[in-house]
Amino acid sequence: MNKSFLDRFGNDIGIDLGTANTLVYLGGKGIVINEPSVVAVNTKTGSVVAVGKLAKDMLGKTPAHIKAVRPVLDGVISDFEVTAEMLNYHIKKANSISSKMLGPRVVVGVPSEITEVELKAVNDAAIFAGARKVFIVEEPMAAAIGLGLPINESKGNMVCDIGGGTTDIAVIALFGVVYSKSIKIAGDTLSNDIINYLKQNNKLIIGERTAEEVKIVVGNVMPEGKLSMNVRGRDMLTGLPKEITISDKDIASAIETSVLKIVDAVREVIQKTPPEILSDVMQSGLYLTGGGAYLRNLNKYIQDELKIPVIVPEDPLSQVAKGCGKILEDIEFYSEVLK
Repeated sequence: MNKSFLDRFGNDIGIDLGTANTLVYLGGKGIVINEPSVVAVNTKTGSVVAVGKLAKDMLGKTPAHIKAVRPVLDGVISDFEVTAEMLNYHIKKANSISSKMLGPRVVVGVPSEITEVELKAVNDAAIFAGARKVFIVEEPMAAAIGLGLPINESKGNMVCDIGGGTTDIAVIALFGVVYSKSIKIAGDTLSNDIINYLKQNNKLIIGERTAEEVKIVVGNVMPEGKLSMNVRGRDMLTGLPKEITISDKDIASAIETSVLKIVDAVREVIQKTPPEILSDVMQSGLYLTGGGAYLRNLNKYIQDELKIPVIVPEDPLSQVAKGCGKILEDIEFYSEVLK
């Protein structure tokens, strides 16, 4: 009776607390928030100026006393207070959509190799932000649940979640992780690769936002030279504005090493997976989720390299948040997957 009362007067919220983006799933509503994990802080007063898209628009453009920061690095909290403020902002925003008296129950997705200290930081930040109760789940598991894969069966399921700070790969069966691996090479690494490539090869300095745009517009793992775009930045030699044209072949060269490391991590998980479960995965395939799944031809490249079917689902970015939401719909059924 008490549980029923609490559930009736409090929201259920699933949060994919990512390095690049934070997605929020509201029970009964679906994904209600998808914003960059960026917070703008006034260093003079310590107050938060903006959160999400507004804060990201300030990156590289703020006066000295306004600092746009990413409080989550490599999938874990680097600044507790700022992360708590960001979570507080998103939880309040979600609660305003479906206003209820009590604080929400929250499920947060985290990287698969997170430490106990980092787990406590996530839990404490969510409680500080107003959560009534906090549950934590590994991102590949949450993604598998979001995809609707039969994680409760003995049949093996494989997910590779490529976020902003980490790539998490896991083979899942019977509510558990058979084998997993997490590497700190993901979307942000690819953006930095592009920045460094243009510095070394074109003597052009660009910012983080421009690198991300380049990755989206002309990023391609198996290029044909058909995609190109003009990129503006600062000439390293003269310090003056400069514009160049780059193609998808340039970007493929820039990100090649990092892509190979992601493929090697997937290969390791496959090699460590028991043969019987690997047989299941060969039939059902590897599911690519997270923002990195949008990179052109990455699925085909992994498929060619590892001889395993690779599937990119519809809306791969939202699967972790959807999975967190589904867990809250039946918390007892999914209790074994929670940390």
